[in-house]
Amino acid sequence: MMRMVRMRRMRMMMGILRVMRMRMLLMMMMMMVMMMVMVMMMMMKMMVMMMMMVMMVAVWLQ
Repeated sequence: MMRMVRMRRMRMMMGILRVMRMRMLLMMMMMMVMMMVMVMMMMMKMMVMMMMMVMMVAVWLQ
């Protein structure tokens, strides 16, 4: 009887650990995607700034 209860408890713990691991993996994936989006946004902003600077220089040279 005690052994059955212990086995059930162990199985429950394993299930919880598996769910936690899956959640952690999902969180890591989300963080990676967010970082990639942030980097892309920064790159776009830098590109826009460079384009603006080039336009200003072109206008000045004219």
